[in-house]
Amino acid sequence: MKKRLMGTVAAICSSLFLQGAVAGEGKIKIGVLTDLSGPAADIGKGSVASAQIAVEEFGGKLLGKSVEVIFGDTGNKADIAAGVARQWIDVDKVDVLVDLGLTNTALAVLPIAADKNKIAIAVAPAGTAITNEACTPTSIHWMYDTYALAAGTSKVLIDKGFKDWYFVTTDYSFGHALEKDASEFINGNGGKMLGSVRHPFNVSDMSSFMLTAQASKAQVIALANSNNDTVNAIKAAREYGITPKQYIAPLVVYLSTVHGMGLDLAQGLYLTEGFYWDQDERARAFAQKFKAKTNAMPGSLPAGTYSAVLNYLKAVQAAGSDDTAAVLKQLRSAKIDDPVIRNGRIREDGRLVHDMYVFQVKAPAESKAPYDYYKTIGIVKGDDAFQPISKSRCPLLKKQG
Repeated sequence: MKKRLMGTVAAICSSLFLQGAVAGEGKIKIGVLTDLSGPAADIGKGSVASAQIAVEEFGGKLLGKSVEVIFGDTGNKADIAAGVARQWIDVDKVDVLVDLGLTNTALAVLPIAADKNKIAIAVAPAGTAITNEACTPTSIHWMYDTYALAAGTSKVLIDKGFKDWYFVTTDYSFGHALEKDASEFINGNGGKMLGSVRHPFNVSDMSSFMLTAQASKAQVIALANSNNDTVNAIKAAREYGITPKQYIAPLVVYLSTVHGMGLDLAQGLYLTEGFYWDQDERARAFAQKFKAKTNAMPGSLPAGTYSAVLNYLKAVQAAGSDDTAAVLKQLRSAKIDDPVIRNGRIREDGRLVHDMYVFQVKAPAESKAPYDYYKTIGIVKGDDAFQPISKSRCPLLKKQG
């Protein structure tokens, strides 16, 4: 298994030549480290395509160097991700690592990148540890995190009178963090946490866990999981008549998840995202490029990889160098505004703060075409969406203070 995954790592997805001023020999290498064989493989493949699009938009060379996108499979295992990161940095001379897969794989990669003075941009992982205990001088958390997901969806439901909550949580760092952040938000905003049950990652049968949640008699059964686990939980809730008596609140829902389960099953769900392909003309323009490569519309995570790579290349261009310190300085001083991110800025703890959106999944009759799935409920400004920096546990802030 590991041998197969490491073989995937070595695959070069594209060598795309970019234009610009001469600044030396060699290449600028972008490594997209993601899930290519597990439950989020569709998202991972979309991230690779998105990185290609960002590079193509520069056209030619950048600073006299060719730009190369390579990709690798984390296997959803920390040791595999760490091994890939070391090989990429030490042997393949990758300049920036992007996506990083799950929270556990990201947490394995970040200290390696920092030790080697390489930039690591976490897009897919949601754990808030990335900008708290595990923050590093060379890491950025780009798209979302468990705090933002919890703050958006939980607030909407509490405001609608859903006060009593019970959690069905995937039993690894991502699920634990999501439950913790959501529970703190719920308890602090007039709600009540009644309890939780934990299940293995990517389990096929969610029946027993959902029946345990049903027995709690909570108004809301919150799903602190993702992808197949979320779909299987929602299916079990319908099969056992848990809905509509109790409201199912998945805290992590991706566009690809909704597409896979269909609107008959997903309709009415509230969700929090950092991007929707149909939110405005700029988003739709990027979405059409993505569709041309993948025959699908981009969800927030592939879109986030596009944004991360695009802004990395902009920073290299503005700095006139691919030196890590120079590029980080440029990224941290720039306003992040592109077809994906609005009103963005990178804080001292590495958190990209930007607008988030609360959506509701449309009913089948409301959808006019494939991927026409969301209607906007509201916008959550970045300072409200993400953990306040005053509560950050990032060691870098103490050093600066």
